Amino acid sequence: MMAIDQRDSMREAIRKKLGDIPSDEMFKHVARVKELVTKHLARYSTATLTDPVYGYPYSIQHLPPRVGLLLAYEESPPQRVEVNGKRERRAILIEGWSVEKALKAGADAVKLLIHYRPDASEETCRHQQEIVRKVGEECTKYDVPFLLEFTGYDLVPGETKTPEYAKKKPWVVIESVKEFSKPEYGVDILKVEFPADLKFVKEFANGAFDGQERPAVYTLKEVEQFCKELNDAAGAPWVILSAGVDIEEFLIQVEMACEAGASGFLCGRAIWKGVLDYFPDEAKMEEWLSTVGAYNFIRANAYAEKARPWYEHPKFGGKCNVELKGKSPNWYAEYGS
Repeated sequence: MMAIDQRDSMREAIRKKLGDIPSDEMFKHVARVKELVTKHLARYSTATLTDPVYGYPYSIQHLPPRVGLLLAYEESPPQRVEVNGKRERRAILIEGWSVEKALKAGADAVKLLIHYRPDASEETCRHQQEIVRKVGEECTKYDVPFLLEFTGYDLVPGETKTPEYAKKKPWVVIESVKEFSKPEYGVDILKVEFPADLKFVKEFANGAFDGQERPAVYTLKEVEQFCKELNDAAGAPWVILSAGVDIEEFLIQVEMACEAGASGFLCGRAIWKGVLDYFPDEAKMEEWLSTVGAYNFIRANAYAEKARPWYEHPKFGGKCNVELKGKSPNWYAEYGS
């Protein structure tokens, strides 16, 4: 699946090219980038995730009929608060948007992103948990699949780039998976970070991905075990996200995750971020998307060949066990009551 719901990070990328520009001009640029990416790359996805602000209204005509539509629910950026010297993040829902509206707009699933650190303050963790629970209840009410994305982040500036955080990352990811696999949240699909930083793996720490040498904090064999632990902790089908790493690193993540039990990927920047190097030259952008961008996607799909179908997850136990909840001779009359 493809993610093109980025907003704050895309505005920042455009700002680096054009400097500070009026908000209406920024809006047009962000919407146009999303439109071009959707136009050229959605065809390679089984589903495309976009946002209702910049994405959906300007890109929906480029979504092929066979491709599912996922719509985001969270505002970008999140609220930032300082607690005991740590910079914590709390999700905010898009004002004026709802699960009901997403469903009316044709969404096949609703996605919520939260930034989550199990070691953040109790107040922030509770806020994130409550907003997930709220969206889960909405999705249950309207009978629409709920896809939850959660990522770690810096509690202090630069933290996630350090070897100390690399050591902690498996715990951050797996504990988050355990928390949001609880039935009370109503999550149908977990969108998770890779449970290690491959740049700190012994086999790649010599700068294999970006030319920068780093200390090794674990081995590839240990990372395989982290992936298995993640899979064991996941109470619902899970897919891997890219967190903006380059394509070569992401391909290894996809292969390892799928071998461990992931049902594929939901990726954005690892596949299409290179197009922003050519912004605002639309001719060059379209050329890059139709060649390099398409090749990135085709390669990612190939690396995901071993992905586990969602219905093979232990939650379902095989396609033969998937059936309509509450089926009966009066199902059609009782449904939704």
